[in-house]
Amino acid sequence: MQTLTVTDYNELRKDSQVIEADGFGDKVLRLRDGNFLKLFRRKRLLTSDLLKSYSHRFVDNARELIKLGVPTVEVLVVYKIPSIERTAVCYRPLAGEPLRSWLTSCGTLEKQQLARDLGRFVARLHLSGVYFRSLHLGNILMMPDGRLGLIDVADMRCKGHSLSFSSRLRNFRHMTRYRDDMQLLGASTAILAETYNDMARTSKGFRLKLETILSGL
Repeated sequence: MQTLTVTDYNELRKDSQVIEADGFGDKVLRLRDGNFLKLFRRKRLLTSDLLKSYSHRFVDNARELIKLGVPTVEVLVVYKIPSIERTAVCYRPLAGEPLRSWLTSCGTLEKQQLARDLGRFVARLHLSGVYFRSLHLGNILMMPDGRLGLIDVADMRCKGHSLSFSSRLRNFRHMTRYRDDMQLLGASTAILAETYNDMARTSKGFRLKLETILSGL
């Protein structure tokens, strides 16, 4: 981890574009060289961040996804910035468009094919032991070659074994909290569920629960 002085940090962020921010300050910057800087703050006094910073989780998770063959961002350097009480990861962005924006301009057949691809993609993550807490269509990218990839990977766990059925359903429930995403998929959510279940070879009971979750009932 490289420590940045306040002068170094100000020079790094000079002419950058703020991509995301909140009441505590900047969260994601696009730097002048085109790379991204994601900043992390410790949210509570007593937190697991004391054992492993969110920056290091981001790095470890990106490395694990690459091992699994899942496209994700390329980490370049990790920073500690004492002057603003932050750690940060500088990374090369993943080429592609978030599914959330891609879906706004695609036709019915494209949407149906995406639902199949997404079902297989999520099944692959779950079967590989990846629990991606930030599972939503803003963090899954459609890449130029048609593959799907992940960004914003700090809030993720790689368990080393297939996820339990309860974890899988909980992950899907998180995704359906984003109602606008589900509306973009529309009736294609049924295709997503069918494709996921076929690839993951789930039980009848699981299928019924997943269909209920994705249908919004």
